[in-house]
Amino acid sequence: MTLTITLTSEIEEELLQEAQRLGMSPVQYSIQAIVQHLSETRRRNETNALLESWLAGDADEQQDTGEAVIRGLEAER
Repeated sequence: MTLTITLTSEIEEELLQEAQRLGMSPVQYSIQAIVQHLSETRRRNETNALLESWLAGDADEQQDTGEAVIRGLEAER
């Protein structure tokens, strides 16, 4: 997929500086930033869905969900 976006001069300069600081091309850095953002959004959505199911479920399901949340939090450390 090819994507063309228009950046403000301030965002462009920040992107260029950060890419240079990391030793990456602006394209590589942009791809990395998008992938990281999507990954964080996916994790956040999964956590929200898990918590919502926990609140809607019975006591046994809530216990299982709580344990899954704790495991997920521990895995991110």
